[in-house]
Amino acid sequence: MLALTAMAAFRPRRWHGALLRNTSVVRFDVLQAEKRPVMADADSRSVMEVVSVEIRSEPKIAHRILFDPGHGLEERLLDEQFV
Repeated sequence: MLALTAMAAFRPRRWHGALLRNTSVVRFDVLQAEKRPVMADADSRSVMEVVSVEIRSEPKIAHRILFDPGHGLEERLLDEQFV
């Protein structure tokens, strides 16, 4: 699953993000790159003066999620959201 979210909480207005299939490809083209410079961030990397961005999930990358014994994922998610 690929989560597409806005960086600013209130921009764009009335848009709450999207959940996409992990095979989806999303492309953004900057219409007036000279007048309105755009910066792209992904995986702790930043690129300045972007003209277009293509977003996709890389299936070859895997992560191992570690948990403390006795503390499940659901409990951790609730703690992060409401504490």
